[in-house]
Amino acid sequence: MILLTPPKKAMKLINKINSIINFLGFYPFKLYNNLTGLFFYFNDLRKLKNQKGKDSTFVFGKKYPMLNDRSSEAGTIKGHYFFQDLFVAQKIFNSQPKKHVDIGSRIDGFVAHVASFREIEVFDIRKISSQVKEIKFHQKDFMQLDDSFIEYCDSISSLHAIEHFGLGRYGDPIDYYGHIKAISNITKMLKKNGTLHFSAPIGKQRIEFNAHRVFAMHYLLNLFKKDYKLLNFSYVDDNGDFFQNVKLEEKNIKENFNCNWGCGIFELVKL
Repeated sequence: MILLTPPKKAMKLINKINSIINFLGFYPFKLYNNLTGLFFYFNDLRKLKNQKGKDSTFVFGKKYPMLNDRSSEAGTIKGHYFFQDLFVAQKIFNSQPKKHVDIGSRIDGFVAHVASFREIEVFDIRKISSQVKEIKFHQKDFMQLDDSFIEYCDSISSLHAIEHFGLGRYGDPIDYYGHIKAISNITKMLKKNGTLHFSAPIGKQRIEFNAHRVFAMHYLLNLFKKDYKLLNFSYVDDNGDFFQNVKLEEKNIKENFNCNWGCGIFELVKL
């Protein structure tokens, strides 16, 4: 049997239609996988009941069908968050800064990695209810900075966060220049010779409202060149693969490393 792969334009249309249907609360792909999984579910249940027989060690409780795990992988070693969180956490472990602050990165990813070996202070406009001893939390709008936080620390991370500032997605005020204000405040917070670990989506520059911005490489490098020296650059491409410590050649900068939705990871030192 020959399986035909739909043309690229057809796949874009299929994905677009699927996104609209998902938005309306219907998930056709998930439904298909669940219906396929039901065959294995009932077949396995029958086998288990036959094996149990009259044994009373375990009784059957409520049914709890898990229908997709059979065909899924053991985990995901791919993508923006996996690589940036692991890579930058390793950097902080090796450098051992006196005070490390995070701005808006993922709590159950990067922040948890760092909290496993040291204290970390986290700033986010959203509240957080749980408490962990190694995580000191500040609920603040980072487009505004209190004077008490100027030259506050020698190390800052902000991973996949700045692209959201000012778009209202997280209840933040609408501000077209929100990302610039946030980067300016990060610079004020960081001490001279302090390190900034920064990541953001890279590709053709645009706003996909109200999810995020995507930044051109030229734009980001120009934002940082006045106040920072770039130590190294890594990125995750559109396929979710990681490229560490790559050279910034003009051709790659201009083409955004051939990314439409990539993730640029910068290690910078404040001048």
